[in-house]
Amino acid sequence: MTLFLASCSDILKETPRSKYTADYFKTAQGASSGITSLYSTLRNIYGNYFYYCGMQSGTDESTWGTQNNGDSKNDDWSGVGQTTPLQNSYAAIWGLFSSINTASGIIENGEAAGVDKALVAEARFFRGFYYFLQVQTFGGVPLDLGGGELKFNNAPARTSVRNTVAEVYTKAIFPDLQQAVTDLPAKSRITGSVNITVAQLLLAKAYLTYAWWLENPNNIPTYPDVARTDPNGQNAAYYYQQAYNIATAAIATHDASMGLETYYYDVNLGSNDRGKEWLLYADHTQSSDLYNGGSVNGFAGLNAPLNEASYAANFNYQNTKSIKFPSPTAPPDPPAPTDYKGYGTGTTLQRMSDQHYGRPFVASAPTRELLLNIFADKTNDSRYDGTFNTIYRANWKFNPSNAATNVMYNANLLPVASGDPIVTFLDTDPGTITYSAGTGGTDNSGIGAGTLPGRADWVIPISNINRTVFPGLWKIATYRTDNNGGLGQGVSAGLTRPFPIAKFSELYFVAAEAAAKGATGAQSARDLINVIRARAGKWRYQNNAGVVYSADNSASMTAATPAIVDVNYILDERSREYYGEGFRWFDLARTQTWHTRAASYTMAGVNAGERTVTTINRSIPLGAYLRPIPQSQLDGMLMSDADKKAYQNPQYQ
Repeated sequence: MTLFLASCSDILKETPRSKYTADYFKTAQGASSGITSLYSTLRNIYGNYFYYCGMQSGTDESTWGTQNNGDSKNDDWSGVGQTTPLQNSYAAIWGLFSSINTASGIIENGEAAGVDKALVAEARFFRGFYYFLQVQTFGGVPLDLGGGELKFNNAPARTSVRNTVAEVYTKAIFPDLQQAVTDLPAKSRITGSVNITVAQLLLAKAYLTYAWWLENPNNIPTYPDVARTDPNGQNAAYYYQQAYNIATAAIATHDASMGLETYYYDVNLGSNDRGKEWLLYADHTQSSDLYNGGSVNGFAGLNAPLNEASYAANFNYQNTKSIKFPSPTAPPDPPAPTDYKGYGTGTTLQRMSDQHYGRPFVASAPTRELLLNIFADKTNDSRYDGTFNTIYRANWKFNPSNAATNVMYNANLLPVASGDPIVTFLDTDPGTITYSAGTGGTDNSGIGAGTLPGRADWVIPISNINRTVFPGLWKIATYRTDNNGGLGQGVSAGLTRPFPIAKFSELYFVAAEAAAKGATGAQSARDLINVIRARAGKWRYQNNAGVVYSADNSASMTAATPAIVDVNYILDERSREYYGEGFRWFDLARTQTWHTRAASYTMAGVNAGERTVTTINRSIPLGAYLRPIPQSQLDGMLMSDADKKAYQNPQYQ
C-alpha cells in the first residue's frame, strides 16, 4: 500500500467509497462521510491485536507469552526476535496518511461549502492527532502528500520528502489542535465525538512530548537529523508550561458530562463503557457485523478493525484440570485417583463472554516487577483489583450440557460448586504450597498450580508467574449484554466493546509531568497525582472477590505519596492507572527512559509449572526509539535505492 493513497475505506457506510475528491468534500454529505471515516480509522490501531503486542512487549510492563507471540517477541529486544521493516507492528500508524489526506480534503473544502466549522474542527483534530501518533513513532514524516504541504491530494504520489520533527509539530500538530480547541463544542455533538476537552488533552500532551524532544536529556537521536531548535524560538521550558496551562485549564473548565469516575473500578467496568471519563475511543457494537467492523459472533482472524487486543493478555485458564466423578454428589468407591489427567480437563472453567474469562491467546505477559513492585499496595489501592483477574471461578453450569452437574472436584479432591474459586493467584507466597510432579500441563492442575491444606482452589503466587500462566487482564476484556444466562455469544469472536484511547484522568498526569519538569501553577505535581491516588483508594466493590465492599483509603494513599513527585514516580503511577491499555511504549519513549526502565526484568520459564525465576536482559539501542518505516512503503516508491535507504530510520537502514 503506497503512502499517498487518496482512498479511504468507510466501514460505517452501507456503500463504502473507494475514492474521495475535492468536490465531494464540498458537500455536507461528503464532509460527514469523511468525518465518519476518520473515526472508523481508530479501529485499525486501537484493539488491533498485532499493534497491541508490539506496543506492550519490550516495555517495563510486559514481555512475550508462549502463544501467538511473533510480534511480542520481535519487539521485546531480548534476543528472541527482531524488529525490522518487514516484521513491523507499527505499520498501521504509518498507514494513517490516507486518513490525514481525507482530513485535509475536509479542512480545505468543507467550510467554504457551508459545512459547520465545528465539524471541520473534528477533521483538524484527527489530522493533528494522527500526525502526533506518527511523529512519536517514526520521527519526522512528510507533510506534502503530493499536493503540497498539508494539501489534499487525489493522485497517488511515488516520491516523498520527510519533514523534521519540529516542522511536523509547529506546522501541523499544534495549529490543527489549537484550532480544534477554538472551534469544537464543549460537549460532544453525538456520543463519542470529539470536543474541546479531548482536543485540550491531545494539545497538552503534544506540547509535553515536544518539550522532551527539544530538551533531549538522554541524547536520543532524531531523524531527519537536525539541531533540536524550535522554529518559533521557544525552548523546552516554554512548552512544558504550555502543557501545564492547557491541561489544568481543561480540568477547571470541562463540561459536566465529563470528569473522573468516583471509583477506579467503574472506569473499566463493561457496563459503564463510554462513561464520563472516556474522552475518545475506537467504537464497536454487538448489534451488527457492518457497524462493528467485523463479525460479531464468529472468529474472523486477528485483523483490524476488530478489537482483539485483550486476547493477548489472557492466560489459558481452560487448561485447568478438575475431576467429574460418575456420581454427581460424591466420589466413587474405591477412592478417586490422585492423577487428574483425563478426568474432565477444563470442564470447570469454560470460555465465556465475560470480563473475567474471554478468549486466551497468551501472547503478552506482565513482568514480575509490575505485579510485585508497581502494584505493591494491593490493600489500599483498588487499581490492582480493578485491572487483573486473580480468581477464576467455576462456570461449567452456564453450558446447558453441564447444567445437571452440581458438584465437581478440584484441588485436594475437594468439592466445588458453580461460582467457587478454581484458580487463585496469591499476592504473597505462604511457603507451604504443595506442587505435584510435572510441568507443561502434566501436573495435576494442568497449569502448574499447587495446593494449600483445606482449600479446593489451585493456587499460584504471583511471584511464580511464567510466560504461560499469569493473571489475566480484566479491564479491557470481553463484555456482552446478550449472554442470556449462558456462556454467551461470540466467545471466540472479536470484542464488541469500545477500546479506550483518551481518558479524562490523563489531564492530571500530563499536568503533573509538566510540573515535575519545571512548569509552575497553583497545583504541584504532588497535588495533581494525589487527585488520582485519592480516587484509587476508594472502593465500592471487590472485583475478584465478587462482593460489595465499601472503603475509603484515600487518606492513606495520599499520605504515602512522596514529598517530591518526579518523572519516575509519575511513570509508576501511569502503570498503575493504565497498565495493559497499549500506550506504555509512548510514555517511555517520550520521557527517554525506555532503554533504562525496560533494560531487564525477571520471569520464570516458558512451561506451566516452571517456577525458577531468572533475569532477562534487554539490549535497547538508542536508535530503536524510532520505529521502522514499513518495507512495503519503500518498495512502492519511485526513488533510487540510495534515497530509499536514506528515507528509512538509521537503526533499520
